[in-house]
Amino acid sequence: MSDMEETEGTEGPVAPHRVIGTPPPSPRLLGSTAVAEQGDAGHGVAVAEAEGGEHIEGLPPDDPRVVVHGKRVERIVAACFTFAFIAGCGFIAAYVGLGVHTVDKTLRSNLALGLSLSLTLLPLGLGALLWVRHLMPDVEMVEERHDMRSADKDRQAFDQYFRQGTANSQFVKRPLVRRTLMLGTLPLIAAPLVLLRDMGPLPGTSLRTTVWSPGRRLLVYGTNQPITPAQFSSPGSMITIVPDGYADDADALTKAAVILIRFAPGELQIPTTYNGGTLIGTMNWTVDNIVAYSKICTHVGCPVALYETTTHHILCPCHQSTFDAATGATVIFGPAPRPLPQLPLTVDSSGYLVARSDFTQPVGPSFWERG
Repeated sequence: MSDMEETEGTEGPVAPHRVIGTPPPSPRLLGSTAVAEQGDAGHGVAVAEAEGGEHIEGLPPDDPRVVVHGKRVERIVAACFTFAFIAGCGFIAAYVGLGVHTVDKTLRSNLALGLSLSLTLLPLGLGALLWVRHLMPDVEMVEERHDMRSADKDRQAFDQYFRQGTANSQFVKRPLVRRTLMLGTLPLIAAPLVLLRDMGPLPGTSLRTTVWSPGRRLLVYGTNQPITPAQFSSPGSMITIVPDGYADDADALTKAAVILIRFAPGELQIPTTYNGGTLIGTMNWTVDNIVAYSKICTHVGCPVALYETTTHHILCPCHQSTFDAATGATVIFGPAPRPLPQLPLTVDSSGYLVARSDFTQPVGPSFWERG
């Protein structure tokens, strides 16, 4: 369809028709006082100045009710953007001010960060939705495929058309919306600079060690009582063990929790294996066919709390990693990259089970220094 057409049987040219996605036949710039007529399906719209600018195609004719509605929506949108700014500042404050060095502090930090970020993004989206639905014109635009390099005349027409689109967006006409939008997105722009603090410091050797030390007693989880080999005399059973002195320390138990398994004579066959020159398993670390393994899965750190007595398989419920407890907790299925670290055991002078030393391998998931 061309911009101007002659209709047979009528005198004179008909009203110009606009092809969607192309510049209007008569450019209308912001602040222009020109008047153009457009006859699309017999509907003519006069372009007249209103509120310091011309009437926007696609909006109903300007009248007091429309102006009042636009002002009301503008204030609501501005309030949404302002609230988003306040919540964004709260997100940065929570990220900087709340520590994460304990399990309880990490929980509080996650709640504060999630809530403040939600209260930042939700009003931004709501304000943008109200802006588009109530302030911008309701027209459909289609951009036709064209050559990569347009003619100079077309480029000039596009420049004029872009200016008209800027006016239609109400971004220039409504400074309150524009300024509060920039204000609301300011914390999101600044957030990456604050998040860079997570690049350091490096954890050093803290990921390689736990609180287990030579002579530290094994306590039964729940009762916090020490245990002797004779008290754990039923083959095929498994219990959770915590280190003496740290039974109520949630941060220490995230790495130091241990599972204790008793085998019948002849069932336990732990090979003496090495990894890069480091001893990772041996029969000399057991007492009366009792063996202790880290309870933290080497995949992503879930607790391996399931045990099959008949197969001697330790199961991780998160991603189904399976370890053979009878052969040093070697991986036989699933995504875990390495066996569960074994805790060396012995007995003290009172006959209670104690640790010979800390784990010889880092517990839990692998990390960048380990590979």
